[in-house]
Amino acid sequence: MPGYALTRLRVALTVFFALDGFIFAGWVVRIPAIKEQTGASASALGLALLGVSAGAVVTMMLTGRLCRRFGSHPVTVICGILLSLSVALPPLTHSALALGAVLLVFGAAYGGINVAFNSAAVDLARTLQRPIMPSFHAAFSLGGMTGAGLGALVAGALSPTQHLLGLTAIGLAVTLLMGRTLLRIQPPPTPESAPKDESAPPRPGARTRPLVITFGLIALCTAYGEGAMADWSALHLEQDLDAAPGVAAIGYSCFALAMTIGRLTGTQLLQRLGQTRTLVYGGTTASAGMLLGALAPSLWAALLGFVITGLGLANLFPVAIERAGTLAGPDGVAIASTLGYGGMLLGPPAIGFMADWFSLPGALTSVAALAATAAVIGFSTRRATER
Repeated sequence: MPGYALTRLRVALTVFFALDGFIFAGWVVRIPAIKEQTGASASALGLALLGVSAGAVVTMMLTGRLCRRFGSHPVTVICGILLSLSVALPPLTHSALALGAVLLVFGAAYGGINVAFNSAAVDLARTLQRPIMPSFHAAFSLGGMTGAGLGALVAGALSPTQHLLGLTAIGLAVTLLMGRTLLRIQPPPTPESAPKDESAPPRPGARTRPLVITFGLIALCTAYGEGAMADWSALHLEQDLDAAPGVAAIGYSCFALAMTIGRLTGTQLLQRLGQTRTLVYGGTTASAGMLLGALAPSLWAALLGFVITGLGLANLFPVAIERAGTLAGPDGVAIASTLGYGGMLLGPPAIGFMADWFSLPGALTSVAALAATAAVIGFSTRRATER
């Protein structure tokens, strides 16, 4: 494939990663308003938010098969359209049950596009023979930061319906523009279509599957933390630290900014530290940061904790997905992604129930516990991560 085509493909995929983060963050910052609109308790809201993760996890393995049959590029475009349309549904609901139902649809689109463009990105990284996965996830974080920042600005001026309909229009426009580019470029050869040589990763088998699952567990611990920050950070700042709605929305923006910075420097970090130390140091840093963010008595200390957490978590998920893809190709991406987003499946209801039983700050310390677990797992896989 010519170099200019690879560059255009990288740009198009980067835009889709950013769009995914932008739309998801736009929904996230309106969760407090949707909670008030539906009259849901913390535990009922947690169960409703389960719809996002449940829809994502259920569709991920199916999306992997669709990508193998039709190609990851068309599946990315179709899921981009569905994601843009479904984000407008939550403001139309007036009960936790209805909210959970529409979030199931939103989650299905969200999970589908994540498997599709991650599979395309792993194939491109393998073709370029460069560790570029952190840059794609940096685009996701940048999109999340922008979406959260925009949400903070319009929280007092626009209703959730107006805001999320605006996201639909933006999403459809971007998908139309970049989707045409993506559909015109043939993907790099995948392990299934490339000649079978030593450079092509095997499909998951008896030897590789345990490692793929192990990296999926690291992704699970990371996604649990990201999901918790997305779903509960604004509510924590608003309810526990008396922040105004606009200020509360900035909390997730700070987290997303830190994630972006961490991922933009991820390639250099990996080259300098190696994958084992990146995983161990990242998990340890995130654990300390989340303890501060959850238990700090002041708003500014909590925001600092969110920043530290974002820096720590930044490169755990990209490293885990890349290693799973290197070990077992697109099937490895699908398996690790499914396990990873299982963290989001566990996170919302778990934190919701723990918030009702104890307190929301106490519930958020579970993020610190799982980040520390990711560090331990990362150290245990040191022989597999160091090439």
